[in-house]
Amino acid sequence: MTRPAIARPTRPTHRPAPRAGRRTRLAAVLGAGLLAVTACGSTKATSAAGAVDASDWSSVLAQAKGQTVNWYMYGGDDVLNTFVTGYVADQLEQVGVGLKQIKITDTVDAVNAVIGARQAGQNSGGSVDAIWINGENFATGVQSKLWNCGWPGDLPNSKYVDFTNPGVANDFGVPVNGCEAAWQQANSALVYDSSKLSTADIASVSSLIAWATAHPGHFTYPALPDFTGSMAVRTILYDTIGGPASLSGPFEQAKYAPAATKLWTRLNALAPSLWRGGATYPQSQAAVEKLYSDGEISAFLTYGPGAVGAQVSKGLFPASTRETVPAPGNIANVSFLAIPYNAAHTAGALVLANVLQDPQTQLALYKAEGIYPGIDLAKTDAATQAQFAAVPISRSVLPLAALTRHAQPELASGYVSRLEHDWKTQVLQRSR
Repeated sequence: MTRPAIARPTRPTHRPAPRAGRRTRLAAVLGAGLLAVTACGSTKATSAAGAVDASDWSSVLAQAKGQTVNWYMYGGDDVLNTFVTGYVADQLEQVGVGLKQIKITDTVDAVNAVIGARQAGQNSGGSVDAIWINGENFATGVQSKLWNCGWPGDLPNSKYVDFTNPGVANDFGVPVNGCEAAWQQANSALVYDSSKLSTADIASVSSLIAWATAHPGHFTYPALPDFTGSMAVRTILYDTIGGPASLSGPFEQAKYAPAATKLWTRLNALAPSLWRGGATYPQSQAAVEKLYSDGEISAFLTYGPGAVGAQVSKGLFPASTRETVPAPGNIANVSFLAIPYNAAHTAGALVLANVLQDPQTQLALYKAEGIYPGIDLAKTDAATQAQFAAVPISRSVLPLAALTRHAQPELASGYVSRLEHDWKTQVLQRSR
């Protein structure tokens, strides 16, 4: 489901990529109707050196010592890059594991690499040890049986994860089934200049659209398939059809068609009131935030609300910047770490996954970039909860409780990919 100046990561949504990875093209382009699958690759983690029993953690640590993990992840977020190569790498080094961040602009590139290795018969010693992933890319890997499975519940720090949470148990409608480990969450929000928009203007998606219509040029969203742009369109879709309930479950054309017809009608009516009259759309979330920083627009939707305060403190966003969750609610998702079935350094990747779920890692990431925890803070001790509560929150930023109070689930990846595809013909091309 993704920072020179004010660039924001497109999360491998997810967070994307989620803050969520970009999904501009799916590798083994798979029919939307096939995305509701439940089987993953193997049932126990394996590596070139043989089986890695994640339930025997001392053995995992012994096998991981001396390994260097190749972690493929979206590399456009400078703050997160520094955190990974600094804090995370330091934690791994303490147990004798190295970390090499492989920066990519599109998560599907990592998935393609694993698919290519599989097609070439390279079933061990693969170059991709771990991937920051979620959404359609995870579904692609499930269908192609690319993932190691059965290990997330064996991580020592998995005791802090709420596996009953629908966002952890399912990844854009695809059951996780122990094939990836949660490590951060993304919650969308509306960022706006309170000197230009009133409380009434941001009360709901409908009132926001009414404000945008009355103030042409001051609102926009990134061109799809940008991860945040896709979220913006789905946010308007939820408002249009009364929430995601009518599109629950795997993709169904009979459900999609009437909902999409209503959505395209609404988006096309809004288009002339967008930045540059909707004749063009920003190509990334970073471009949208630059428009806000320059005062060209006055509101935008984000998957990274926790980082907005830093932009205000740096003077990149106006001091009057605020956040809200307009009715009927915001979209939330979880970012995961997946380990390919043929990874050369599976043991090291397991150690990485465990470090990412450590409460102190989650706290450090929250402090560094405002990224919200992928673990359940209620499962941590009182001291850790107090540390999280003590982190200063900018007056421009909503507290986590306000972001999660009305959180809405993501649609199944089949709906997401279809919306992204059809937006180009039904909205973009019609505005030109």
